[in-house]
Amino acid sequence: MLEFLQTFLPILLYILGAVLIGVLIYLIIKLLDTVDKVNLLLDDVEDKSQQLNGLFDACENIGDTVNGVSFKIANVFSKILGTIGKKKRKKKIVEEEEDDFDE
Repeated sequence: MLEFLQTFLPILLYILGAVLIGVLIYLIIKLLDTVDKVNLLLDDVEDKSQQLNGLFDACENIGDTVNGVSFKIANVFSKILGTIGKKKRKKKIVEEEEDDFDE
């Protein structure tokens, strides 16, 4: 029986090793196919993102323009309100001085 195990076990291990190598080769081939598909998908996503860069740049330019216009409008309003405030203060000071002279 010992002789049988000494001859049978190495043959069994060689067969299992060959099967294991075959399975590993099959899995590596499938993995390479999957990597190629993922690579194509990533290239497609990169191409589409490059196409959208123009759109993002246009949106950024529009946002900068709107921001600049709103800043100028706010600046004009603040100048107008400042001018109105100065006139009211001057008028109030003049009225107070007239009241002081009248008394």
